[in-house]
Amino acid sequence: MIDNKVWIIIPAHNEQENIFGVIKSVQELTPNIVIVNDASTDRTGDIVKALNCYMLEHMVNRGQGAALQTGTEFALANGAEIIVHFDADGQMQAKDIYRIINPILDRQAEIVFGTRFLGKKSKMPWTKKYFILKPAIIFNWFFTGIKLSDAHNGFRALSRKAAETIKITQDNMAHATEILDQVRAHDLNYTEVPVEIVYNQYGQKFTSGFKIIRDLIFAKIFGK
Repeated sequence: MIDNKVWIIIPAHNEQENIFGVIKSVQELTPNIVIVNDASTDRTGDIVKALNCYMLEHMVNRGQGAALQTGTEFALANGAEIIVHFDADGQMQAKDIYRIINPILDRQAEIVFGTRFLGKKSKMPWTKKYFILKPAIIFNWFFTGIKLSDAHNGFRALSRKAAETIKITQDNMAHATEILDQVRAHDLNYTEVPVEIVYNQYGQKFTSGFKIIRDLIFAKIFGK
């Protein structure tokens, strides 16, 4: 089991095929699990209710960024000292939670980003690697001034200080770049650790990248 001050936030939208296995794997490490049911229209909510974890619900589908902010605020209000963002699609591995929280426990970083390109190599579709992720890494570097080896992984850990400082206003997938921008703006110590992602589906498509860029440019122009 991991430290009782560690909380796991899992946004979920229509994940009835995966959510049971994801929760059970994380429950082997901690009871502090918060599922944010983002207006699912399938059996996701019913499955979560049958398991021993917290469930918060959005009445309308707001997006992953909004769900993470909702879950993070709940965990902070309940005394969390470390918060882990974890996906509901079954691609992230619960065993890597130990790895991603260690730099915070050792006071080496305030926020830790999982990466698919250091150490272990996740077996991802080559089109995703070279036509989506690699350009996204360059874009993040240009947009935020922070150069990471991975982009939009979603597997990250935040200290209480980082979680209280970072406010996610991008409701959808642009939140990953927004978080980097706030890390730079608030001069938060960060590091990367290798994690394994097991691909059971393709994930973000090429067009999703254009939506992220659109949302970020809109935020810069209109201050949201």
